[in-house]
Amino acid sequence: MSAHYEPKGALGRAVHEIEETVIAIILGLMVLITFINVVLRYGFNTGLIWGLEMTGFLFAWLVLFGISYAVKTTAHLGVDAVINLVSPTVRRALTLLAAAICIAYAFLLFKGSWDYWAPFAGLDTTSGRIFPTGFEDTRDQAWYEVIDIPLPEFLRFLEPMMNQGEEYEKLPRFIPYAILPFGSGLLLFRFIQAGVRLWNGTSKTLIVSHEAEEAIEDVKHMNAGN
Repeated sequence: MSAHYEPKGALGRAVHEIEETVIAIILGLMVLITFINVVLRYGFNTGLIWGLEMTGFLFAWLVLFGISYAVKTTAHLGVDAVINLVSPTVRRALTLLAAAICIAYAFLLFKGSWDYWAPFAGLDTTSGRIFPTGFEDTRDQAWYEVIDIPLPEFLRFLEPMMNQGEEYEKLPRFIPYAILPFGSGLLLFRFIQAGVRLWNGTSKTLIVSHEAEEAIEDVKHMNAGN
């Protein structure tokens, strides 16, 4: 039931390193932008007009990317007071049921995320209210921009492809919104992986369970001499 995740194989280690690096970069950028804005505001009576919006987008990326990472490493908090009262067989059945519900939820989230993001990328949404039955024509909304964040010059190549040759004044929305289908798709994949681990018996829970107590025991020796 440990949440100490150990990636297996070269590919697993590489993916794990990429995920942790991306999370660290997002956190670092949030801190850096906020710090610069504070210095500019109180020291020079100015600021980055796009700083707040950028930090908000970065926080959304952190959350939507981080939830799948937490599923993979079994780091989500949960309450196991009830399942610990039942027999191991019933506990396993309840845990598998919870995994199935999580997979269904992630699937619905993925469909909704795609349908919300697709028009901003000039793509079609899926048909069907709950389960996708195909694609339907959607009004192209790739010209939509964010409010304050300017378009970096190295992204000007997007204009003929996404905006019919017209110039973007601000960052097109499909770029920051891309985390919606990507993050929810990755969450679905991680829940499926977790469900397979539960079915195979290589994992016993979806939540962190007693890791707090185990972590305290791990560091208790550090405070023994104080």
